[in-house]
Amino acid sequence: MTEAVTDLKLTALNETHKALGAKMVPFAGFEMPVYYKGIVAEHNAVRQNVGVFDVSHMGEVLVSGPNALNFVQKITINDASKLSDGQAQYSAMCRPGGGIVDDLLVYKLADHRYMLVINASNIEKDFSWMQENAIDGADLQNLSDDYTLLAVQGPRSLDTLAKLTDVDLNGIEFYHFTEGTIAEVPMIISRTGYTGELGFELYMPSNPETGKKVWDAIFEAGAEFGIEPIGLGARDTLRMEMGYCLYGNDITEETNPIEGGLGWITKLEKGAFNGSELIAQVKEAKPERKLIAFTLSERGIPRQGYPITANGEVIGEVTSGTMSPTLGIGIGMGYVQTAYAKKGTEVGINIRNKQIPATIQRPPLVETK
Repeated sequence: MTEAVTDLKLTALNETHKALGAKMVPFAGFEMPVYYKGIVAEHNAVRQNVGVFDVSHMGEVLVSGPNALNFVQKITINDASKLSDGQAQYSAMCRPGGGIVDDLLVYKLADHRYMLVINASNIEKDFSWMQENAIDGADLQNLSDDYTLLAVQGPRSLDTLAKLTDVDLNGIEFYHFTEGTIAEVPMIISRTGYTGELGFELYMPSNPETGKKVWDAIFEAGAEFGIEPIGLGARDTLRMEMGYCLYGNDITEETNPIEGGLGWITKLEKGAFNGSELIAQVKEAKPERKLIAFTLSERGIPRQGYPITANGEVIGEVTSGTMSPTLGIGIGMGYVQTAYAKKGTEVGINIRNKQIPATIQRPPLVETK
């Protein structure tokens, strides 16, 4: 059922997007810009220069108290005890059966204070799951409506933001963050992103005046670098070129982290956590299927649900696919039987009853600056 426009939430920058001529669509309960000038132009702006995404629809949950770390350790698969203040970590939450509730970022704000950044479509589900797993001494606050979140991404992102802050942006390492000001607005400045390019994510108080002030300042500072507003369409093509998972497509509640390519963030050695027993069993037995990336050898655009074949047999299914603006060929991700998951394996993608040859690749599929 299509979401009614009147039921949609609006980000603080909703009017700004409309004034820029954005094509607005319902997404995860919000009215969001899918593109402004066009997906390919916006994609290329991020790869070559700098672009700005409004990703205020993402969710933020504050975990605080003397048992905050114990809670985070219980509910996530990575090892948050390794985090220092000002460091972020990619992780995921799982059900007891090993299925992925969501992937997320864990920010260590200070001892006993963590911020969990979750996917927009999962905010209600995720927070309910956290409450079900609550422990004494760990207070949970859903602050999702309190933040405007901008992602400034691309090789000229640092040059753009450096004009607006006294913070040494070069000094912020990848997956680290600091508190500072951009355009005189206090915020969290995080060296993270979903594009594979140099970039920052800016967490600031959610109100139209603050959001517009920062947005306008960033675009003025980035004008000489060809800065562009970027919609959800290019966000998707950019992440696919990097092989980054999208929850609901590439990972779901039916996905075990080991088969979903998330073994590198699954720290079984840290001790028991939600799903750890079943995840360990899958790791020991080896998964029957694996998430892979692929490129097409002939013209075609792979889409979610298209069969992946080998030797005339269906061996898997596409979970994400697009025409790569950078490579000019069809690319995608999907699950295949483990025997076919090795890089260089030749497979077929069934596109409109035609077998298009494809090659299994190891992401990223493009080099970034």
